[in-house]
Amino acid sequence: MRWLLAVFCLSFVSLSQASFTQTIVPKGSEQKFIGDKVVNTQNIADRIIDKVLVLKSAHQLQLISKGEALKTYRISLGKVPKGTKLQEGDQRTPEGFYWLDWRKTSDSYNLAMHISYPNLSDSARARREGVNPGSMIMIHGTPVDEEYPEWYFQTLDWTNGCIAMRNSDIREVWDLVKDGTMIEIRP
Repeated sequence: MRWLLAVFCLSFVSLSQASFTQTIVPKGSEQKFIGDKVVNTQNIADRIIDKVLVLKSAHQLQLISKGEALKTYRISLGKVPKGTKLQEGDQRTPEGFYWLDWRKTSDSYNLAMHISYPNLSDSARARREGVNPGSMIMIHGTPVDEEYPEWYFQTLDWTNGCIAMRNSDIREVWDLVKDGTMIEIRP
């Protein structure tokens, strides 16, 4: 019976942290207190996002401006979240430095921003191994599906190697991040 209680508690903790968005108050910006909450008076849209950082082990995507994390989002990864992408169909999310080079609307996944995978290193490794490295790795939203509501996807690693976010989060990132922005994906 104790193990059942332990499983329930661990499930509750993981679900309670599964869907979060955190705004970090940038240095030098004014802060106001409303009740017991700190509110940043500088709009994140006024800052230039010069890098997107993905921390796979933490399931986080961070928007970086001048070396400072401005906002953090919860993400889902490929069905095999550990390890870097080796070849097409391995259901892993790549690791390394890439560019967000173009975007499109998607009937299946709301909005999608393309990651320039494979880079030179990925291509060379795939050639050595005699495999196809794959392509079409995106940051995208979640399916709009009556059978599986959006919250269902937030606690799973369910993509084929892409990075998935809540639809409200991808809309915000879509507006804040320009094409040509660097993305670093860490283990």
